[in-house]
Amino acid sequence: MKKLSILLLTISLLISCSSEKENQMIVKGTIDGLKKGTLYLQKIQDTLLVSVDSIILEGVNTFELKTIVESPEIYYLSLNNSDFNNKILFFGEKGIFTINTNLDRFSTAFKVAGGKNQEYLEEHQEMMRKFNDRQLILIERNFKATKAKNNLLIKKVQDEYNSLLKRRYLYTTNFAVQNANYEIAPYLAITQLNNANVKLLDTINNSLTDKVKQSKYGILLNDFVKKNKTTK
Repeated sequence: MKKLSILLLTISLLISCSSEKENQMIVKGTIDGLKKGTLYLQKIQDTLLVSVDSIILEGVNTFELKTIVESPEIYYLSLNNSDFNNKILFFGEKGIFTINTNLDRFSTAFKVAGGKNQEYLEEHQEMMRKFNDRQLILIERNFKATKAKNNLLIKKVQDEYNSLLKRRYLYTTNFAVQNANYEIAPYLAITQLNNANVKLLDTINNSLTDKVKQSKYGILLNDFVKKNKTTK
């Protein structure tokens, strides 16, 4: 009986280790120009930013960090636990990620390779940059119109701004629906459309695959939609 118990415990440990390895994320890469520092792999947990792995680098600029990913989600790479605006944001999931950057432009000149969610995140971010550029132009035009007390131009600019916002919401909704089998879909819904009409969020929520609905962001989106439906 004792031998059987030991055997069962051994099998259980082997299964556990195998499962952890299958869900492991490895993040490796290079930070050009780095001589010394501490690199942290972080994520949001219960509204707090927590470190899941770290490495002290001295005399080398290459790194490798590891963690177990229960559900694909946003992770951050932080050098010397820098402020929030100087962290590298990426969509982590099980598998290998390569992140290369440099010391001078750590959070602006980085390149990430790995994961379909990350690919779609970058695609969406590129389009958002175009929307943001147009938004800045309209803000400047509105400032000049207000200064000149040109009410007709103010109204025109405001109409253009509202139209731009609507196109932005619709683009994100369509993008999420087209990629409803990836966790990027509910993530975009709760981060980019939280002020949009709940119908858009509901459209995305209903399009998600069962697997994505059970993910971290899938559950958050479903709860958000339910809450907003009951309060309207």
